Amino acid sequence: MAEVVTDVLGAAPEPDVLALADIADANPFLLVDLIEKLKHEGGFRIADGRASLVSTRLPPAQAVTRERLEELSGPTRHMLQVAGVLGRSFSVKDLAEMLGETTGDLLPMLEEAMSAGIVESAGHELAFRHELLWEAVTETLSSAVRRALHREAGEMLLKRGGSTIPAAAHLIHSAGHGDMCALRALDRAAREVLRSSPQTAADLAVRALELTDAADPDWVGRAAIAVDALTAVGRLCEAADLARPALSRAPPVVAHRLRCALAYILLLSGRPADAVSQAESLLSREDVSRDLRDVAEWTVFWGLISLNDLREGRRRAEAVLADRDGHSDTAVMGALLMLSRCAMIDGRFDDSFTHLHEAMRIGNSGTVEAVQRPYAWLLLGHLHRCLCQFDAADLAIRAAEEEIESLGVTVLAAQPALFRARVKLAAARLDDAAAEAEAGMRIADDMGTHGFIRVGLSILAYIAVRRGDMNAAGRNIRRYAREPGAAGMLFGSACEWVEAVVAEAQGDRERAMDILGPTYTDAEKQQWMLVTAPLAAAWMTRLALASGNRAYAQTTVDTVGHLARRNPAYPIFAAAAAHARGLLHADPGDLAFAAANHPQLWERASAAEDLGVLLTTSGACADRERAISSLDQAHDGYQQIGALRDAARARARLRALGVRRRHWAQSHQQEFGWDSLTDTERAVAELIARGLTNRRAAAQMFLSPHTVSTHLRRIFAKLDIASRAELARIFAEERPDRES
Repeated sequence: MAEVVTDVLGAAPEPDVLALADIADANPFLLVDLIEKLKHEGGFRIADGRASLVSTRLPPAQAVTRERLEELSGPTRHMLQVAGVLGRSFSVKDLAEMLGETTGDLLPMLEEAMSAGIVESAGHELAFRHELLWEAVTETLSSAVRRALHREAGEMLLKRGGSTIPAAAHLIHSAGHGDMCALRALDRAAREVLRSSPQTAADLAVRALELTDAADPDWVGRAAIAVDALTAVGRLCEAADLARPALSRAPPVVAHRLRCALAYILLLSGRPADAVSQAESLLSREDVSRDLRDVAEWTVFWGLISLNDLREGRRRAEAVLADRDGHSDTAVMGALLMLSRCAMIDGRFDDSFTHLHEAMRIGNSGTVEAVQRPYAWLLLGHLHRCLCQFDAADLAIRAAEEEIESLGVTVLAAQPALFRARVKLAAARLDDAAAEAEAGMRIADDMGTHGFIRVGLSILAYIAVRRGDMNAAGRNIRRYAREPGAAGMLFGSACEWVEAVVAEAQGDRERAMDILGPTYTDAEKQQWMLVTAPLAAAWMTRLALASGNRAYAQTTVDTVGHLARRNPAYPIFAAAAAHARGLLHADPGDLAFAAANHPQLWERASAAEDLGVLLTTSGACADRERAISSLDQAHDGYQQIGALRDAARARARLRALGVRRRHWAQSHQQEFGWDSLTDTERAVAELIARGLTNRRAAAQMFLSPHTVSTHLRRIFAKLDIASRAELARIFAEERPDRES
């Protein structure tokens, strides 16, 4: 602000002049207007290169803007009022037609408005120089006059033909009940922008419904448009509440469309079984169009993926691919993604990638519904995460996020954050994982996609166990049990394993075994668990042995060994198999291999701890030294990633060997002040303090913008500040390279 004032006045401002920024609400445009007016009226005293105010009586900045308009001639003010109805920017041709004048007739008024700094050239159009000026002009019109002008503008644009969208922007403000011409234009515009801008379509469709009597025959068709648009932007409750009454009144063609939409709403709401049932009822009818049938088939595939019903999914997918000519690319893409999922759970990762890449090729051809493309990227990210290919997983999730944003399908907005949370968790970045999970849950709650909240809660519960916060772990898992939604949302999250981890950490080993009993005894389910949660192999083996059930431990070792033999190109399974096998057979070689080669930091520390425990029992002096070395490795690994509960256990084992290790600073970290910030929070603070937006900071750190916002809230709370400016000041004071 000081630079703005200096530029306008040619002198450095005293504090009373800087205070004008508050009057102008920190808006540079208003500030310049205010300074120029006061300067013209002799309101400043300039001496020795400094500027101060002559009087303390100052006009409100908004009054300055109004005075600027009042200084114009009457015809120019009237012309600007009509221009303001046309929009912030406007065509001179449209303005002339609205006023019934030629462009030549408008020239004197346009020149006066431009000379006064009200409007300026903006390419092929003119535009109000600032939004505040535009608002000031339109506020001079009464609501009745403004509405009438919008109606005239809408009718003028409709008469030209072509797209109805420009006309709809005016008709949405001017249409009344029973205005058939305007309502049909809104209908057409909503359909026209549904794929490119669902939020605009939702606004248009909802407004058209508001202006339609319930008994009107056109109400059902308008409701169908509104359901599609509301679903795309995540207003699921509104969409469902509208779809059900419309379904009971709709003719067959519209009813089929509504039933298909309702199936998708149920799927996103965490009710995949109901979604499959609804879609199946549609597929059972013979009078359903091919396009709608294929969308319903696609919904069935995703419902079966969420339910982990791979047998039925594989059967249906193979049937679709056997009859490709009888199905659109929408159904074929769904079938390929289903087979990719099946191959992944079967442990055939190369086949999974092959199916997935073919699906993505079809998706990029532009012949499938746009909303389906992000799912392929998310599944790719999930696959890379399971293989501990974290950078590739981040890139795939970023691509999905960009698709979701570009398409405007905000109903999917929670999913990238939750997928990314699982990647960060697997990479042992607990702070980032927690922030992503919280961001995803918040978005899911806003969108009404409550089924995905359970995924976030399971992630937070697991993080709490690793940190030793058993109260938070129990709280999250209890809420998880209360939340609606299938356990398999987000492509089969291993939430059952997390429930068992929490139960075991709470000292209830028997309950943990009860939770995982069906997994130990069902080979297919166990393989699914070990694929989607590679950490589970050693943990399930250890749990079974501690419970005296060696047979369960053997099945786990056999399953993960099968995955390792089938996938030699993916080292995660060889390391996981070695760890589980080393536990079962008390083999220090296998445990040492896992401690050195597992791609996950926590699992390396866990294998080192298991090796230390095994060596401790031998009694040999050399083994004692190796045991201490392994337990040191485990302790340092746990501390590095913030797994404080596990680090405490490793310290206890070292104490039993007569070795004492200090707690790291993390375990008693300050709660407030700069030193309380985590490494991730400091990195975020630096980027924001240097002027980056949340989105740019997120791109640099491979986080979502929502997660950066979550980190910022924590940073502000810890530093007891409320603005980025304060953060920049503190960063300048605290940064390591600051001058003394």
